[in-house]
Amino acid sequence: MEMGTSRSDTRPEDSHPPERFMPLEFQGYPEEEMDSRAWAFYAEMRRRRSVRDFSPRPVPRAVIEACLRTAGSAPSGANKQPWHFVVVTDPTLKRRIREAAEEEERAFYTRRAPEEWLQDLAPLGTGPEKPFLEAAPCLIAIFAQAYGVDGQGRRHKHYYVSESVGIATGFLIAALHHAGLACLTHTPSPMRFLNTILERPPNERPFLLLVVGYPAEGAQVPRIRRKRLREFVTWR
Repeated sequence: MEMGTSRSDTRPEDSHPPERFMPLEFQGYPEEEMDSRAWAFYAEMRRRRSVRDFSPRPVPRAVIEACLRTAGSAPSGANKQPWHFVVVTDPTLKRRIREAAEEEERAFYTRRAPEEWLQDLAPLGTGPEKPFLEAAPCLIAIFAQAYGVDGQGRRHKHYYVSESVGIATGFLIAALHHAGLACLTHTPSPMRFLNTILERPPNERPFLLLVVGYPAEGAQVPRIRRKRLREFVTWR
């Protein structure tokens, strides 16, 4: 009888090389401290607002990179990390992005948007002009990768792309706010002009444009009402 590996020697728990796993680094807290930390984080995040009036003051590259590292730590389908971030600080590129975005926005406000949508936008004071795309010192174009491409040009499937990129974007917004920066999510539709201007490949589609910087002196934001907890949470 030829000696080999029996079926009993190939249990599922033994099929992964040990080096694929590592001990979890987890920091637990006493319940009282958990409560304190949770409320402190909520207090910080509830101060976050979408800003449209930006100072031209430059933002530190190291801070942006640290925030992007946070975004890159987000969970993703099968750990494919189907995102790419393009940081734009070049004035010429910012102007080109503004011109292309405003062209799409004019079409949106004059032809594409239904009346109900325009009525909902009216209290926010938005319109087709987007000067913040030039005034803000930093734009972060977030791209979702429909599929991956390896060094040999072979395609690899990505999973739950929109969900994964959305979570990473949320991480990034929270990190920027925590670091002391303001931002605005901007989504002109369609956004394919970003592929052209920023020279991104066809497997990437623009997810959104994040406008980042410091608020201008005297910046104002709309008075809004956020839903109360009982309006958006159900316990069963």
